[in-house]
Amino acid sequence: MSIVANAAGVEVMQSPLAAHGKTIPAERLGLLTQTDPAIGIRAIRRRYEEDGYVWLKGLLPRAEVIDFRRWVFARLADTGLLAPGYDLALGIAAVGSVDWNLANRMMMSLVRSAAYEGFCAQPKLVRFMDAFLQGISYLHKRKLMRYVQPGTAMATPAHYDLVYLRGGTSRLVTAWIPIGDIPAEMGGLVYLEGSHALGRRMEADFQANSGTLSPEERISAYNSQMAEGGWISKDLPDIAERFNARWLAADYEAGDVVLHSPYIIHAATNNEDRTRRLRLSTDIRYQNVDDEIDARWSNHWSLGDML
Repeated sequence: MSIVANAAGVEVMQSPLAAHGKTIPAERLGLLTQTDPAIGIRAIRRRYEEDGYVWLKGLLPRAEVIDFRRWVFARLADTGLLAPGYDLALGIAAVGSVDWNLANRMMMSLVRSAAYEGFCAQPKLVRFMDAFLQGISYLHKRKLMRYVQPGTAMATPAHYDLVYLRGGTSRLVTAWIPIGDIPAEMGGLVYLEGSHALGRRMEADFQANSGTLSPEERISAYNSQMAEGGWISKDLPDIAERFNARWLAADYEAGDVVLHSPYIIHAATNNEDRTRRLRLSTDIRYQNVDDEIDARWSNHWSLGDML
């Protein structure tokens, strides 16, 4: 575990977190607030509106999440990604070479599989999202599942999600689901505290300045007014200093679900797990079925689809 209690009994971050060659200073790190799903949907919705996220502890059956993790890695075993001799649910990364062409093909197959669709649309999650969205929830067809090797520099830069979903409603909810335990040092999502208000201002500024763009460019994260790939920055310490905010991290566990606003700024950090576990997670998007849907998200995720 990377979060421990200090001498005063206060929980603090034990391990440094880094991304893109920059370490986040301890004074710019904080802890995500847990929410017990048993507090009820109204209280959950209120926390989401206030904080821009809600970290739901144990919403999904832990054993089923672990079983799905094992299933995914069983199908990736032939790529050289997994070390032999271990329970595949552990997801221990191999040291040797990986057949990346095969790995990429397998991932594109997995996100189209009935098993993955069933995991994302499991009844408990669907019922919860219907209640949360106060109507029939629509799960976008484009769903992403990612694995991250330990000891690599791969980490998602800081961004907010609406940049990639401007073709539909802004009343979106992202569900980020750790597929297995993901303590902070494995590089789970970190959120810039209070930044859902900042994201709204950034988006308003973009809309005000996008009059010269074509309709196609206006909804694209890759237009001339956006940073590379729609990112805000790769420099997480600089963002925290610039906005006088903390990055909030957590020790996530299998069964947890984090819902976050399309405006909240978030990123990932490096996977520095000492036991060489692969980080595996999925991020999926929901909205009320009555709201406008971004047609670009009605196709399966494909590598290089520019979304």
